[in-house]
Amino acid sequence: MSEILEVIMIVSFGASWPLNVIKSYKARTTKGKSLAFLCLIFFGYIAGIISKLINEAYMASIASKWYVLFFYVLNLIMVGADLCLYIRNHKLDKERSE
Repeated sequence: MSEILEVIMIVSFGASWPLNVIKSYKARTTKGKSLAFLCLIFFGYIAGIISKLINEAYMASIASKWYVLFFYVLNLIMVGADLCLYIRNHKLDKERSE
């Protein structure tokens, strides 16, 4: 039951990332974005993934609880995509200011 609640938390938190990535792609600017926030979230997901991988009880039952790790990785990918777009948009901002 705790894994299901954890997935609900991860899915609820991660539901906004695809929309955020689309917004970043279309906006073509870093205005209103925080690199520090994105990095903090990114490293938080890495810590969550590592905590699952080093948890012996979780790893012993990964065949039936793989979905928890899946959602951590999915969110990490979304935040990573947003970080890449931040870098692209930062370059575009610099080009526009020159």
